[in-house]
Amino acid sequence: MKELSMPYINRRLLLQGAVALGGASALGLRGAFAQEPAKPAEIIVRAWGGSWVDSLKAGVSDPFTKATGVAVRHDLTEDNEIQPKVWAAVAQKRVPPIHINWDTTTNATKSALRGVTEDLSDLPNLKNVTDLAKPVGLDGFPIVNTYGYVYVLAYRPAAFPDGAPKSWKDLLDPKYKGRVAFYNDGIGFHFPAQVAGGGKLEDIPANMQPAWDFIAKMKEQKPLLGEDPDFTTWFQNGEIDAACTISTNAREARKNGIDIKWVVPEEGCKFDTDGLWIPKGLPENELYWAKQYINFALTKEAQQVWLDGLGLPGVVPGLTPPADLIGDPSYPTTEEDFKHLIRISSKVQVENESEWFGKFKAIMQG
Repeated sequence: MKELSMPYINRRLLLQGAVALGGASALGLRGAFAQEPAKPAEIIVRAWGGSWVDSLKAGVSDPFTKATGVAVRHDLTEDNEIQPKVWAAVAQKRVPPIHINWDTTTNATKSALRGVTEDLSDLPNLKNVTDLAKPVGLDGFPIVNTYGYVYVLAYRPAAFPDGAPKSWKDLLDPKYKGRVAFYNDGIGFHFPAQVAGGGKLEDIPANMQPAWDFIAKMKEQKPLLGEDPDFTTWFQNGEIDAACTISTNAREARKNGIDIKWVVPEEGCKFDTDGLWIPKGLPENELYWAKQYINFALTKEAQQVWLDGLGLPGVVPGLTPPADLIGDPSYPTTEEDFKHLIRISSKVQVENESEWFGKFKAIMQG
């Protein structure tokens, strides 16, 4: 794995152990409390839309409700939009607008460093996860990483008759003008752009001019800019030929009958994680059930269904990869797999991401 200031994240176990599963006791927290607190009418989980929330619902939310009787409502407000609302609620000692935030690890780290997250280190199922679940650079578990993912170069084979693109530079071909897509803040593309622009990963964040120069060239291609659900739609509608996106979005289009493939180009692809966290300020009983939800999300049963839907490697050992992703570069499981991926420390991302997003948007809007 290409990396900066971070050791290789292997798949070894933090601790050996198994959690007995059965009925509501599968959630694992009951024994930690003398008496089960009152159940709220619902808990609110912020989530991404499209196949993302569908998979969470099938793997975690619906089984949780079946086991506990606690309804789960999904709030589809974007993670960057919900963040200031949660921060403000905690600062003003109000009850936050959500119980659980399904968040990028970088965004979650910002909240953890701000001191607005509950400590999750007492979740029993943490004893049976890989070290990918542990947030790097933070004490304890103010957040829990739940899986990893790769920002691949997804493409329509019909648009690349000579074979899969080998480099991000291939997207600069004039025939792809108006047919390429990126996230609207450039997330996932900054680091491979640094390499494609002739720069070095070691120069991040001090000198990223090579990345900005390459992104400026890409801007001339008039790319479409959007969020996760948009990529699936664009591929399905034949509006784009290639995109820097999480493989889940391309895979969803493929499941719907579109001929889509993806590749890790020679410059590499960004590898990152998402996680779950709970904002401070919840009533005690609601905090308890929110923890129950996250604890359940760390079971093999929940992760197998949830992450099958997303096509992503989880943090619980023994998960079976989806048949269509065995040996796929977007589903890394071995050290060799990670050598082709770029992982930049969460601390560096937290300190610089807002500036990077702003720079990307300024270039694209210029």
